[in-house]
Amino acid sequence: KGRDFHIRVLLPMDLQLKNARIECSWHLKKILHGYQHILKQRLQSCPDLASFMVELKTILEIALKNTQDLHIPRPPEYYSCLVRDLEILGWNKVAYVDTGLTTIKLKAEDSCGRQHLITLKLNAKYPTEPPDCLVDFPVQFAISWMPQNSLTDVYDQFLAALESLKEFWDAMDEIDGKTWVLEPENPTRSATTRRIAIGSNVSVNIEVDPRHPDMLPECYFLGADHAVNPLRIKLNNNMHLWDPEISLLQNLKDLLEIDFPSRAVLEKSDFAKDCGICYAYRLDGATPDQVCDDPRCGQPFHQACLYEWLQGLPSSRQSFHVIFGECPYCNK
Repeated sequence: KGRDFHIRVLLPMDLQLKNARIECSWHLKKILHGYQHILKQRLQSCPDLASFMVELKTILEIALKNTQDLHIPRPPEYYSCLVRDLEILGWNKVAYVDTGLTTIKLKAEDSCGRQHLITLKLNAKYPTEPPDCLVDFPVQFAISWMPQNSLTDVYDQFLAALESLKEFWDAMDEIDGKTWVLEPENPTRSATTRRIAIGSNVSVNIEVDPRHPDMLPECYFLGADHAVNPLRIKLNNNMHLWDPEISLLQNLKDLLEIDFPSRAVLEKSDFAKDCGICYAYRLDGATPDQVCDDPRCGQPFHQACLYEWLQGLPSSRQSFHVIFGECPYCNK
C-alpha cells in the first residue's frame, strides 16, 4: 500500500528465531492487533529471518486491507490546496466533507432540474494524483487529469457527463412517471432496465442503451403465451415504424399498438399479484414472472417456487433444461 514501517527483531542469547521479540511503533502495533498469534506461529515455524520477513509482509498486507481507512497524516500543503480549490469551486456546491478532508461529495443539477452527487476520494498526493470519483451513472465515468488540475475541472467534466446522459434520463423519467414499473421498485440513475406492466400478469422488460436511448431497446415479454405471443408478433411486424424523433415510450405504444396502464387510473396492486405457491410478491428480490398458460387461470409464480413444486411432482417430466408439469392452481 506504499507505506513504510520500521520494526526491530530482538534475538535471545541462543539466537533462536522462535524466541525472538518484535518491537514496532504504536501505529504498526495497532494495525497488527489481532494478528499476534499468527505472528508468533510464523516466528516459530520460519527457518530464518528472511523467510519470516516475507511472512510478516503478507500478514501486514492482509491486516491493512482489513483495517478501515486508517488516518494517515497528510502534508499541510494538501489541506491548503484543497481548501483553496473548494473556495474557488464554491461551498454551495459541497454536499458533504468528512472530518479528515479525504472524502468530498459535490452536488449538481442538470438542465432538467435533476439532482446528482459525485463522491471524490482524495489520496495524500492530491493534486498531483487525481481523486477517485464515484457516480450513479449507467456508463463509466473517467476523468482526464493533469497535476495542475483542480476540483473545478472535475466538476466541469461531471456537468458535461450529466448533459450527455440527459436524453437517457428523460426517457426513463417518462416511463417511471407515466407507467407502472414493477421492477426495479426504486430505480437508481444507473439502472438501464424497466419491467413495465401491460395488464394483469403481463409485462415487458426493456433494456435501454444509455448511449443511444432513442433506439429500439431490447424487449422481453413476461406472461402466459396466449397474452404474450400477439405482442411479440406486433413488435416484429412494426419494428420498421420506430421513429428516433419521438419519445421511447410513445414508440413502444405505437409498435405494440397498446396503451400502458395509467398511474392515474389503476393501482400497482392491480398488476402485482402474489405468487400462487409462497403467497408473497417478492422472494429474494424476485417477483413472480412465470404464468399459467390457461387463459381461465393465469396465476403467476416465482420461477424458484414453481421449479421446486414441479420437481416434487411424480407426474412431472424434464427434457434438457425444461421441466413440464401441472399448474399448482388449476391442474392444467
